[in-house]
Amino acid sequence: MFTRKQFVSASVGALVAGTLGACSSNGSNGGSAATKASDDSYTLVQSGKILGASDLQYPPLSQMNESTGQPEGFEIDLLAALAEKMGLESGWIDPIKFDAIIPLIQQGGKADVGLSAFTITDERLKQVDFTDSYLDSNQGLVVKKELTDDAEAYLNQAGRKVAAQSGTTGESWAKENLPNAELVPLDDAIQAMTGVSTGLYDGCVADLPVVSNLTLNSYTDLTVAKQIPTGEQYGIAVSKDNPGLTKALNKALTEIQGDGTLDELKTKWFGSNI
Repeated sequence: MFTRKQFVSASVGALVAGTLGACSSNGSNGGSAATKASDDSYTLVQSGKILGASDLQYPPLSQMNESTGQPEGFEIDLLAALAEKMGLESGWIDPIKFDAIIPLIQQGGKADVGLSAFTITDERLKQVDFTDSYLDSNQGLVVKKELTDDAEAYLNQAGRKVAAQSGTTGESWAKENLPNAELVPLDDAIQAMTGVSTGLYDGCVADLPVVSNLTLNSYTDLTVAKQIPTGEQYGIAVSKDNPGLTKALNKALTEIQGDGTLDELKTKWFGSNI
């Protein structure tokens, strides 16, 4: 596996020698070559940098630091660690809505990867490729602390409102398991948690690592009343037109798993190696 710099150097050398008719190269601001030299080559929106797309509304996985104005979180550090193994820098485009990220990656030209707690599903695999999983997760059902006794039955009644981020597996679970409640789709988990805290909604469903962190640090009046064992796995979304990038990311992911970097990041952001 070439690093990006090694591949470019090898391609240029081969071209000068007259042994290659065409080679792939990084684009600039969305440009990329149409022909690839090998299955291991890949294109990037910006030369030397892998750009991620996220809603940046899912602490501790990803969020905007209000003091610095820069993204931070487990997935931010993860992409930086992967980029370093690949001989690249990492960067992020402006935050976009969660359910717009997969179409953006599928279309190409603006970001190289989607990294926003994406559960690998058959439906999403129709649109994009995914790397190997970097984190396992379940869902969490959140209510006010005083409503922990049989919260699911309490919520599954007419007149109850349950919030979930639009396009997520949490939303799918709520539709299937709380059919009598009114499902309220929202842009992000923070809106859902805030709504439950203020009484606007009766409960919400979101990824367990996220709601566990939020109830511990920000929404102390709320609690995870039920851990929902969905057995989900998070993966990085990559365009189907860029299989070499998926392969390179998987190689880098194996390396940070092997050298302990991934465990260190989990402990840093989740408090333990979950």
